[in-house]
Amino acid sequence: MKLRDYQKWASDAAFNWVTSSIDPCLIDAATGAGKSLIISDLASRIHEVSGKRILCTAPSKELVEQNHEKYLATGAKASIFSASIRKDLRYPVVFATPQTVVNSLHRFGDYAAIIADEAHGITPTMTRIIESMRGHNPNIRVVGCTATPYRTGTGYIFRNHYEHGRVPEDQAVDPFFHTLVYSVGARYLIDRGFLTPPIVGGVDEHYDTSGLVMKSNGQWDQSTVDAAFQGRGRLTSQIVADVVARSRDRKGVMFFAATVQHAAEIMESLPPHNARIITGGTNKKERERIIRDFKARRFKYLVNVAVLTTGFDAEHVDVIALLRATESPGLLQQIIGRGTRLCDDKDDFLVLDYAENIERHFPHGDIFEPVIKVRARTEGEGIDATCEICHHVNNFGARPNPEGYPIDKAGYFTDLTGARIETAQGLPMPAHFGRRCEGETLVGGKHQRCHYKWSYKECPECQAENDIAARYCGVCKGELVDPNEKLKELAAKISTDPYRTRTEPVQAMMVQSWPKPGDGPDTIRVTYEIAGMSQTVSEWFSPDSEHSYARKMWADFSVMAFGEVLARDDAVRVQPIIPDLLVFRKERGNKYFKVVNKIWPEQSPVSTSSRQPLSESSSVAGQR
Repeated sequence: MKLRDYQKWASDAAFNWVTSSIDPCLIDAATGAGKSLIISDLASRIHEVSGKRILCTAPSKELVEQNHEKYLATGAKASIFSASIRKDLRYPVVFATPQTVVNSLHRFGDYAAIIADEAHGITPTMTRIIESMRGHNPNIRVVGCTATPYRTGTGYIFRNHYEHGRVPEDQAVDPFFHTLVYSVGARYLIDRGFLTPPIVGGVDEHYDTSGLVMKSNGQWDQSTVDAAFQGRGRLTSQIVADVVARSRDRKGVMFFAATVQHAAEIMESLPPHNARIITGGTNKKERERIIRDFKARRFKYLVNVAVLTTGFDAEHVDVIALLRATESPGLLQQIIGRGTRLCDDKDDFLVLDYAENIERHFPHGDIFEPVIKVRARTEGEGIDATCEICHHVNNFGARPNPEGYPIDKAGYFTDLTGARIETAQGLPMPAHFGRRCEGETLVGGKHQRCHYKWSYKECPECQAENDIAARYCGVCKGELVDPNEKLKELAAKISTDPYRTRTEPVQAMMVQSWPKPGDGPDTIRVTYEIAGMSQTVSEWFSPDSEHSYARKMWADFSVMAFGEVLARDDAVRVQPIIPDLLVFRKERGNKYFKVVNKIWPEQSPVSTSSRQPLSESSSVAGQR
């Protein structure tokens, strides 16, 4: 068995991973890349170095047989354990279907590795198998292979990319695989001459899929599918006629229908002697006969309903006719992949989409570059947050920041002095939605995640740090829920808002003559010292201004501070009365405070005994 260069690179990448780490890894190889050869080579190498058995799973009988056949090309023997074929465990490398394995878990003990084909479908059955076999060997390796490393609604099925690093949390929700160790795409293989290039044909007629409704499980609501595709006799016959006309000089045509009834309606418009149909209800022997005849080119048109989307290869297929809506871009890529196989006298293959799938999943027009839609992102654009323990630079979705708080390097909100704003629990408030550092260290073959947390609940009983969403302490099991927590956090946020209007006691006040730039008359600067603030608050008056409103502002202040309207030179020599309270705020885009109002002693019961004017030698003199 001779591998192509990229197949060897994929096998090497996975082998290098499993020799250093016990975390699950993934290979992304486009349909037609030869995953069977990669799996066979990797299984052989792991068995050779470990001396233990290897389990290779695939979701269908056809894939199990295909992968088994490729392994035999290594010159070694292998077993098949699938109820629809045979159940044999004589040889150390076993190719199996998950459902057959899960029904006989007691027969699967100390294995070195599990290699899972079509790994985007890590089902509860597969996770049960993995956990059971980990009971026999805690260090069992798990390697996945897939052409579509993502799932509807939850995004990518790996946490780290070997080139691009950490996948954002909102693009990979609870992924099973730790790292994607290698990827080879369809475009690369087409450019290298290993796959057949597609041609996307424009269509004049198509089904209206705007009324399709997707259920919470990621599947179309069946009633809306029936309404969109069934009983559209005239439209269906026109579409089938279009496919037939455009396939006149083609070799093999695969129709993908929406329902069994819809498939039957398609068949009504095809020449009976040259068309066959396969559905989930087609019996095993009949299905095998139809597939065998199609591959032998005994008929041209093969209609199917959700049974030949993966694991089916007929090299001569050069037309893919989509008369159904696919729920996910992964399924659509699997369907399109039925036409990518190389074949003599096959220069390209034609993709005809009559159900608006390409527009839905490939809005950019490239049928090998889908838009992966995941859980709706509720937070803002990402911000960098450097861990204060391991110094890993994380990127998390930003919290709303309408107040314009500064953000420090570690990703915390700060006030204008650089001090971190605290929550009601006395913890620094993160400027993002990240909870825990994503940095990792390889220890004993296992990637251990850094324990630094930005957001956590401290247990009042044992002081253990718990996830912010936890209801009970993971150490002492005490209850952590505080129904007023959000209200307290909001109150703490408001109390440290630098842009809110504040009313604070005045500790001291200083009146100074202040030169005005240019040729205008000098002004008066009044500086207030506020309790608990290192920064003073100032305002300016123009007693000699040519504007009446400016002179009135000074007159109003002077009467309250001196009992009469004083000239500028006199005001700086007389000890003033100090306001009890100052009302002020910071204007957005300005680092200085604006005085809104003053509460003078006769207007307030606040004592003035401890307050005094500021002298020119005061530590705050001249500050702004």
